[in-house]
Amino acid sequence: MPPDLFTAAMRERLAATGPLADRLRPRTLDQIAGQRHLLAPGAPLRTLIEADRLSSVILWGPPGTGKTTLARVIAATTERSFESLSAVSAGVKDVREVSERARRQLAEVHRFNKAQQDALLPSVEEGLLTLIGATTENPYFEVNAPLLSRSTLFRLEPLTSDDLVAVIRRALEAEGRDADADAVAFLADRAGGDARSALTGLEVALALAGEATVTLADVENALSTRAIRYGQDEHYDVVSAFIKSIRGSDPDAGLYWLARMLAAGEDARFIARRLVILASEDIGMADPMALVVADAAARAVEFVGLPEAGLNLAQAVVHLATAPKSNRSAAGLWAAQADVRDRPAGEVPPHLRDAHYRSAATLGHGVGYEYPHDAPDGFVAQAHRPAEVEGRVYYEPSTHGREASVGQRLRALWPERYSEP
Repeated sequence: MPPDLFTAAMRERLAATGPLADRLRPRTLDQIAGQRHLLAPGAPLRTLIEADRLSSVILWGPPGTGKTTLARVIAATTERSFESLSAVSAGVKDVREVSERARRQLAEVHRFNKAQQDALLPSVEEGLLTLIGATTENPYFEVNAPLLSRSTLFRLEPLTSDDLVAVIRRALEAEGRDADADAVAFLADRAGGDARSALTGLEVALALAGEATVTLADVENALSTRAIRYGQDEHYDVVSAFIKSIRGSDPDAGLYWLARMLAAGEDARFIARRLVILASEDIGMADPMALVVADAAARAVEFVGLPEAGLNLAQAVVHLATAPKSNRSAAGLWAAQADVRDRPAGEVPPHLRDAHYRSAATLGHGVGYEYPHDAPDGFVAQAHRPAEVEGRVYYEPSTHGREASVGQRLRALWPERYSEP
């Protein structure tokens, strides 16, 4: 068989028997799921592609978000030739050969590591190559600075559950198959924003179902994981149990509900936000480090991502659950808010007003204010509120944890306001 006919036959066979994710790879911009911030009509990347004005770009995003697909669609949409070189198998010699061919035709090249980029840079600078770099890692760490400075960075986001449901439904239609709604929803939720993962799981589930409709059990078996019932009611009930367990100083219960939320696909950022709130609402000054730990866990969720960030959330849960509890700072805010709402809004006392501008003193602003740092012990007893609410007590420290020493200090500073507990 002639080589060209052999190649055509192989392509035809792969088109019929290759992996589902590859067979369903979008061919047009409209077929690409998600990434509306880049590809919706009028969006920046789509505008450049359709006008064939695209210069070198770096596509940065998680696996399965369409980076390679987008590179191929760009080549098909624009008047460009496309050559795909794998960073795993291609060497500097391959890069130079592509550069030589680019002297006769413009090429798009994607997936290069740092060791190969030096050889690529001269051709990009000359305009012989238009680079489409694809990376799941931060390009500021993974791409040579000169190459990055000559490219436009576009960030791809994980696909939403709705995006993945649409991808799965399109695959089922292409295969002439059907699936139960709960099976599709579970597969989309478990894919973690990765279309390739969703289609790989669907392909196994289709094989397990035979000719029958794909069921939730088929998807569970395909993914080797059990579906956890977690609708809107469960979402609110489980997070309520989670917060109340930590407030109740039960780290085991807190870890159980955390594990259940993570297994159900709950948004880790939502969990982290609730922990940050709890650190101030339920622990407060009894352990000021609780807020620091909760905030650090929230930052770790953004920096590390799941599944590893589950470890950071678990540490925060244990710290918050075992910390002494006090809601006194939160209760103080609520009491102050009630006074702001229900009592007259008094004027700022003259001695507390801004005295930094010209003629402020002639208005009496700042007159009589005593600077605490001028006092030997760094404290001066003076009024700090309008007369309408002077003497009202909002913050009443508990005797729990570090807050006990906070209360002791306040009683020494303001004996007329704070009494012994």
